[in-house]
Amino acid sequence: MTDSRANIEVMGIINTTPDSFSDGGRFNQMDAALRQAEQMVNDGVHWLDVGGESTRPGSAGVSAQEEIDRVIPLVEQLRANFDVPVSVDTCKTAVMAEALKYKVQMINDINALRDDGAEALLAQASDVKVCLMHMQGEPRTMQHEPRYDDVVVEVKQFLASRVRACEGAGIQKTNIYLDPGFGFGKSVRHNYQLLQRLQAFHELQLPLLVGMSRKSMLGQVTDRTVDERLAGSIAAATIAAMKGAQIIRVHDVKETVDAMKIVAATLAGEFA
Repeated sequence: MTDSRANIEVMGIINTTPDSFSDGGRFNQMDAALRQAEQMVNDGVHWLDVGGESTRPGSAGVSAQEEIDRVIPLVEQLRANFDVPVSVDTCKTAVMAEALKYKVQMINDINALRDDGAEALLAQASDVKVCLMHMQGEPRTMQHEPRYDDVVVEVKQFLASRVRACEGAGIQKTNIYLDPGFGFGKSVRHNYQLLQRLQAFHELQLPLLVGMSRKSMLGQVTDRTVDERLAGSIAAATIAAMKGAQIIRVHDVKETVDAMKIVAATLAGEFA
């Protein structure tokens, strides 16, 4: 019998911000971003996720117009040049509205559609997926002593409440993905508790999208700098996929695609 979890997709991160924690400034010029997207497509990526506002710990926000100016021209080019679904990583309704004009296939929101008008906007876009993420606090302050009685229970309760709210607004449950928000208002201990007990989120009966690529939770265990965390990123992605995550959001597409093929073959039992 094959395992339904064997269908694992890789989402490639393309940041158009000058201050992203991992690749800040590398892809905030159109030509460089398009070259990166082309390489990811050639490497087998299933999704391209475009973001125009850094959400690293301590980061300051940008205006909706600045984010639109960074994101939308690239989205337009990606939709015109590549046959790969495009996701836009934003928490602003105004940015979402502009992105939807270019037929993006997902809105990936660290704030779980809590901006004014976001739920209603996505309820009208019946063919667009939404990813609801958990974050304690906001990017500027979220890593200032985050506290939970039980991080898994509390994150799950938050996500369940957001699913109910989105369904109540008219968003189809079949369009919803969930992200426990690794690194967003969590200590190292919290992050590894989430990873260890990731299966608990299957109780919500929705697909999981997770992102641990190059994050500090890896560096604090391996003592590696951001650009030395490939092995740790692959290990975390593999664990998450084995525990049932359906989309793995990463910087290093080629290596992750290979790793997910091994996970999929193992879960499917194709060679057993």
